[in-house]
Amino acid sequence: MDVGFKTDKGKRRNNNEDAFFVLRNDGVFIVADGVGGNNSGEIASRTAVNEVAQFVEDRSPKGLRGKALREYFIKAVRGANFRVYDMAQRYIENSGMATTMVIAYIEGSRLLVCNVGDSRAYVYGGGVLRQITEDHTYVNALVKAGVISKDQAMKHEDKNMITKAIGAENDVEPDIFELELMDGDCVLLCADGLYGEVNEEDIAGLFAKGGSMTDTCAELVDAANDGGGSDNITVICIKVTEGEAHE
Repeated sequence: MDVGFKTDKGKRRNNNEDAFFVLRNDGVFIVADGVGGNNSGEIASRTAVNEVAQFVEDRSPKGLRGKALREYFIKAVRGANFRVYDMAQRYIENSGMATTMVIAYIEGSRLLVCNVGDSRAYVYGGGVLRQITEDHTYVNALVKAGVISKDQAMKHEDKNMITKAIGAENDVEPDIFELELMDGDCVLLCADGLYGEVNEEDIAGLFAKGGSMTDTCAELVDAANDGGGSDNITVICIKVTEGEAHE
C-alpha cells in the first residue's frame, strides 16, 4: 500500500481548520473539515479525528466483517459526535462548532467508507474517477430533487451549507459505503478545499500520471492553490499495490 497525505491552509485563510489522521497499520484513514468561529472549527475537526483514532487504537477493526464492521464505524463516529457536541454545549466559546468527517478502511480488496458532511471519498481506477460519498449539503439536496444541475450547484451561493455534521446535534447517522478494490486502484479522501477548486477531470489527470501518492497529494494541493486556494486543502491518497487486492 502506497500512502500519501498533505494539508495546507490555502491562500485566503489565516488558519487551518482541517484535520486528518493516518493509521496505516490498521488500514484506517480520516479527513475532517471543521466549522465554527473563534478557532472552534479547528478544535472540532481535531477532536473528532482524535476520538476516532483513539477508538481504532483501542480496538482495531481488522478481522471484522459485514454488519459487525459497519456497526464498529458507526459507533466510532457517534463517539466522536458526542465528544464534539458535549464540548460545544459545555463551553460558550465553542458554541455551534461542528465538523465534517470522512473515514476509509481498507483491508485487502475491501473498502469501507463512512462519512458525515461534505468531505469526500473517491476511487480512481481504470482511468476513471468515481465519487463514492454523497455530500450532505443543501445544494446536493437540490440536485437530487432536480431543482438545479451539478454545474449550477458548483456556483450556488449556498454551496457550502452542510445539512449534517459531527457535533451539530446530540446524535448522528453516518452514510456507509462498501466496495471491492482492484490492484492499482487509488482511494482519495479530501475536504472541499480540493474539489471546490479542481474539477474531477483534472483530479483524474493527476492520478493518471502514475506518480507516488506523496507526489500526487502535493500536486493536488498545488492545483487547488493555483485554482484560487480559497479554503483549507487536505488530501489523503492510498494506492492498492499489486497483490494486495487479492489478500
